[in-house]
Amino acid sequence: EVQLVESGGGWVQAGGSLRLSCAASGFTFDDYTIGWFRRAPGKEREGVSCISSSDGSTNYADSVKDRFTISSDSAMNTVYLQMDSLKPEDTAVYYCALRYRYGSSWDTVWTYDYWGQGTQVTVSS
Repeated sequence: EVQLVESGGGWVQAGGSLRLSCAASGFTFDDYTIGWFRRAPGKEREGVSCISSSDGSTNYADSVKDRFTISSDSAMNTVYLQMDSLKPEDTAVYYCALRYRYGSSWDTVWTYDYWGQGTQVTVSS
């Protein structure tokens, strides 16, 4: 059974930093992508970043480029999202997700088959 477990959320003042972790287990896909998504109150879920198991390539939403960094351990059992220079508009529930199907943009929600339970990030002004 595929399991994705997020941790590291919390409260921080604007300009601060947080690091989220996503522990992934229970699968044997050879080629997959793990993405971070977020859903702010009253908004749709949106892609934040992703990392590919095949070559370690990454993608970022424009809103977080140069502030957030995605990385993983060598086996990609744990994926991290380092969030710096946080803004109040980054407040959301953050989810990690896994997909093994391709053909759509990395931030296409429906292409991800497995999701974590989410972790709350709150940035105060």
